[in-house]
Amino acid sequence: MYTYAFLHSDISHLHLPEGISGPLRLIGTAHVSALVEPQLDFEALQQSDNQLMQAVLAHDRVIRDIFRQTEILPLRFGTCFVSQDGLLEHLQSRSSDYLVKLAQLAGKAEYTLKFTPIDLPEPAISSDAKGKEYFLAKKQRYQTQLEQQQLRSLELDQVKEAIAQLYPYAITSSGEGIERIHLLVSRQDEPVLSQQVQTWQLNCSHWEVIPGEALPPYHFV
Repeated sequence: MYTYAFLHSDISHLHLPEGISGPLRLIGTAHVSALVEPQLDFEALQQSDNQLMQAVLAHDRVIRDIFRQTEILPLRFGTCFVSQDGLLEHLQSRSSDYLVKLAQLAGKAEYTLKFTPIDLPEPAISSDAKGKEYFLAKKQRYQTQLEQQQLRSLELDQVKEAIAQLYPYAITSSGEGIERIHLLVSRQDEPVLSQQVQTWQLNCSHWEVIPGEALPPYHFV
């Protein structure tokens, strides 16, 4: 049974969007429910790369739609339970844990700050440079690159420390030279976060700091 998220059971007037390929429904206990797509054949989706990609996008669309309406514990793409009974048994055994987590996430959203390195101009090496002059110019360029890397690392460490002091719920990830800091922040504090981002950008001349939109708490469940 394909499952998108866990959420409170006592939710009235919740609008369920269309799923990956069919209608959605809520299945649950008295306190916690699961948002599922009962008729989805997930194995069949994996036969086509195009279908699989469209399913990933649809999964994210569904989670964002429900998140705009209420607090949820979003699940990874591809989360399935063997049967409805197995899902209900899971919810009954973990109900207390999920209720605590939902309470912690109430009114909050995940905001991702993307730090992209800025490469400053390097010292030019004259085409006429020969011998010792050429090697000195190459040494100067290497030294400049090394200093930039050190400054970039220092700036990132300093901003991470500043973020940790203001936002206790922060998770860092990196890849392809880009640093991402995921923050769990009250939606009411979004304007304050925007002001903080401007300050951090001023202190990070070797990075471009790009804030993301409010998202479901993918990294905090």
